[in-house]
Amino acid sequence: MATTTDFIEYVCEQLNGVGAIRYRKMFGEYTVYVDDKPVVTVCDNTAFVKMLPCIADLMNEAEIGKPYDSAKEHYVLDIDNASFSKQIIEKLVEVTPLPKSKRKAG
Repeated sequence: MATTTDFIEYVCEQLNGVGAIRYRKMFGEYTVYVDDKPVVTVCDNTAFVKMLPCIADLMNEAEIGKPYDSAKEHYVLDIDNASFSKQIIEKLVEVTPLPKSKRKAG
């Protein structure tokens, strides 16, 4: 089951206020960027975040899953809890680097 447009837009609405939010379709699913940093992977209408030490204490009771078959395990983000989700995303934005720019061969 692929992620619906309504769900990805809902995810972005729930994160409103944590920074500049945009999403991009990748491989049939989505990545949500905050301040141009990829922090949420959305697959099958489920929001996933990387299992990083900066959020381990807050996410210790979170469900764990894989966004796609070959992925590492991620935390499942309770996106319905907007204030908690924003707290998690703010911590992730602090430690997530900007993606390296891809230069076109000329």
